[in-house]
Parts: sequence; C-alpha cells; structure tokens
Amino acid sequence: MPIPPPVIAPRVEVPPRATLAVVAVLAAQLMLQLDAQVVTVALPQVQTALGFSAAGLSWVPNAYALAFGGLMLLGGRLGDTFGRVRVFEIGTALFAAASLAAGLAPNAPIMIIARVAQGLGAAIAAPSVLSLLTAMARDEAARRRSMAMFTAASAVGSSFGLILGGALSAFASWRWGLLINVPVGIAVVAVVHRLVHASAPVRGRVDVAGAVTATLGSLFLVYGFIHAAEAGWGTMQTVLAYILATVFLVAFVLIERRAAHPLLDLALLRHTGRATALAVMGLIVGVHFAMLFILVQYLQHDLGMGALAAGLAFLPLTGAILTLTQFVPAFIRRVGPAKPLVAGSLFVAVSFVWFAQLDSGSTYAGGVLTPLLIHSIGAALVFTPATVMIMDGVPPEHIGSMSGFLQMVQQVSGSLGIAVIVAVYVGAGEPGQVVPGLAPAFYLAGAISALAVVTGLVALALRRSARVPRTIS
Repeated sequence: MPIPPPVIAPRVEVPPRATLAVVAVLAAQLMLQLDAQVVTVALPQVQTALGFSAAGLSWVPNAYALAFGGLMLLGGRLGDTFGRVRVFEIGTALFAAASLAAGLAPNAPIMIIARVAQGLGAAIAAPSVLSLLTAMARDEAARRRSMAMFTAASAVGSSFGLILGGALSAFASWRWGLLINVPVGIAVVAVVHRLVHASAPVRGRVDVAGAVTATLGSLFLVYGFIHAAEAGWGTMQTVLAYILATVFLVAFVLIERRAAHPLLDLALLRHTGRATALAVMGLIVGVHFAMLFILVQYLQHDLGMGALAAGLAFLPLTGAILTLTQFVPAFIRRVGPAKPLVAGSLFVAVSFVWFAQLDSGSTYAGGVLTPLLIHSIGAALVFTPATVMIMDGVPPEHIGSMSGFLQMVQQVSGSLGIAVIVAVYVGAGEPGQVVPGLAPAFYLAGAISALAVVTGLVALALRRSARVPRTIS
C-alpha cells in the first residue's frame, strides 16, 4: 500500500493592504510614545527661543505626560463605546494639529497649551492601537506578533525620541521634532480610514461619573509624582495632589462597582495572571524611564556628550529591543509568558547593579554599553509577555478599556519611577556633580527590579498550584 505524501499546510500570505494598515497603526503608537522625549534633549534651545523660566521649562514634557496619563482610561472607553477606528482617527488628527501648534509656538503659554492638546489627542488615540492590531490579526500567532510589535514600538519610543530629538536639534531645529508629527499623523489617518474596517460600537453610554473621578484621580496622581520629582515629597502641593488623587480614585472604585456600563470592569483585575503582569509591567517601566532620565544626565554632564551624541548613545538599546522582540512570540509559545517575565526582570535587575558601578573614570564603551544591552534583553523579555498576559481573555467589548488601563499604568509608573529614583539620586548627590548620586539611585532601581522578579515567581507558583488537581480524602 503506497504511503501518501505528507500534507504541508499552505503558507498564508498576508495581503499588502493589511500589512500597510498594521504599519500605519504601529507608526501612530511610535509617534505617540516618542513625543514624550523628543524635546527633552532640546530643552535648552526651547527655553532660549520661547523665553521659558527655569521652573516653567519642566512643563514642556510634563504637560504632555500629565494629559496623556490622566485621560488614558477615558480614551479607552470612548473607543469601546463609539468605535475604535473613529476614535483613533479623531485622536490622531487632534495630536497632529496640536503638534503643528506646538512646532510653530511663538511663546511659552501657547507651547504649554499645545502640549496639553497633544497629550489629549494621544490619550484618545493610544488605547485603540492595541484594539485595532488585535482585530486585524488573522489567528493567535498573528495576534501575539502584533502584541510584540506593539510593545517594541512602545518600548523604543522613548529612547528613539531622544535620538530623533538630538538629531533634529543638531541639524535642523528643535521645532522639527514636533512638526514631523504632522505629515505622519495625516498619513496614518488616511491609511487607517481607507484600509481598516470600523468596529461595531458597544451599546451603552459612557460612565460620566466614573470618567470624571478616574480622570481627576489620574491627573492628580501623575501631577503629584511630577511635582515630587521637582520640589520634593513633603511640599504642600505634592501632599495635596496625593490626597485628592486618593479621594477621586476611591470614589472611582466605588462608582465602578455599581455602574451599569463601567469605565473599567473591575472583575478583570481579579485575574491572578493579569494582576501580576500589570504589577511587573509597572515596576519595570518605572525603572526603565528613570534609567533614561539619569543616564542622559550622566552622558551629557559627565561624559560631555552633546544632544545628538547623547541621543545616539541609546541606539543600541533601541536596536536590541526591536531585534529581540521579533523572537519573543516564538519563545512564549514554547514556555508560556510567565517565565520570560521573570527572566526579563532578572536581566533588568542585573543591568542596574552594573550601572551602579559607573564613576568619573568610566567610558561609554567600557561602562555604559554592556549594561545597556543587558537592560534591553530584559525589557524585550518583559514587555511582550506582560502585554500578552494582561490582554489574554479580555472580552472584545472591554479591549479598549483594558488597553487604556495598561497604558495608564505605564505612564503613571514612569512618572513614579522618575520621582522616586531621581529623589534618591538628588538626595545622595552633590551640587553640580552627577556621579555621587548614581550608585544609590541605580541600586534602588535594581531592588525594584528584584521585587518584579519575586512578583513573577509568585505568579508562577500560583499557576502551578492551580494546575495541580486536588485530592479528596
């Protein structure tokens, strides 16, 4: 009897139109993330051009971060309620228009208003990004690849913003770091409007009371972290911000427990794997943002790098995360998402112990590059598995809300990480010197990363115990 030839599954070709749609949505995510840092290396030029005071200059990045982080949860629910494509297009268009206003700003007040509008547009558009990528995926493997590309765009956005901002400031003008968003935003809206099918909106109404309390609570929380990093934890403004944040967030939880159409279904946060992944994501994102902030100071003030050189110094981080993230989905299929989460957190912890050894005699090649690459391995192993664990099993009608909550956690954690670690960095340092505060700050970041390792191990233990059948005596 002849043996039939093996059946080979045909390779599924992805239509070019679908690829273009995915690229457009990812370009939007990258644009929204990098804008938090694209003007950071150009702040001295911005201050000179627009007449900012030393205190007021900090609001160029902070106004964007405040609106972006504070309004994210509302943006996610708007996408679920009114259709993700429509809300994504509106948010991206607003972001592009605000970028034009910021890039052409003649003075400080207009710049701050434009940066707030940019943050509002980003908060409306960003939660729909992951929803659109998930909806366009053809199968589970494609869904995980989309999540990997999403996390890569999110993770490299900040470091790429430093590179792009430094290059544009050196060869053109700091204004182009903002104006470049205009053609990109127009192209993204045009492609998505043409190629992405509109999702059916969920019947119901927006939970107004939940939206108000969540937005005010998030705004005061982010503001408290920002102000603490600048003025200290014990100032009246910082303490008052935390009190108001607590009041509004407690009110939000109470409202959501009774709302017919909640802004965020709190039952989704009772899932052990999802809650653990959110905790690990928050811890690692917090130390990641703090690392970028402190390392920029070291590169520019101690190693004497200019804006362009300091930006390019993060190119290995950006390139390594982009490269490694492409292999993470296959790794997750083999071992599951929890083990890479633990391993990645461990790599990040090791990188900070290494960073803590920097001193005045260190060089970029000898002291910075190796821990930067170790950090990139850890980030690549954390961000994609965490996103998979957070979004796995979320009902379609809540994907936008959970995506918004995930990105709100990232923004708030970034602000908290900078506030806490920079406070230690400044407290242990000496006026006019960068090096004395490095070791305490980086050791604290390493301890926080170790806490992420322990959190991930607890999740692994709970998952194993849940799989062990109980015997009846």
